[in-house]
Amino acid sequence: MFNRIISIFDDASIFNPLICMRTKSELFPDTLAELAEQIKAISHPARLAILQYLAARDTCICGDIVDVLPLAQATVSQHLKVLKAAGLVQGEVDGPRSCYCIDRIAAGRLKDSLDRYFQDVTQASPEAC
Repeated sequence: MFNRIISIFDDASIFNPLICMRTKSELFPDTLAELAEQIKAISHPARLAILQYLAARDTCICGDIVDVLPLAQATVSQHLKVLKAAGLVQGEVDGPRSCYCIDRIAAGRLKDSLDRYFQDVTQASPEAC
């Protein structure tokens, strides 16, 4: 996987101002950057609980998820916005009148990406310590 990463230390890139202005995550393959963003989105217990709650329903939730979480409405709304920005939740996420549901296709893609990633990093090599 990492053998596909282009070295930032070759002579052509050292003095290229466009490369110097990029963020560190832009130096990695898009697939890793996208996976990292989605992992970041699910890295909070409240967001995991929201996804579990939405996954247990076969329909969009129109109303208040606050009743099932020990969080304020504003906090839940912020967590939903993060999940929506990551593409894991669909719908209108804006306060108590929101309607939202889990994007099962996106969740499945995230699962597949994580499966592939961990398959790559857990494969033993003869030189492993």
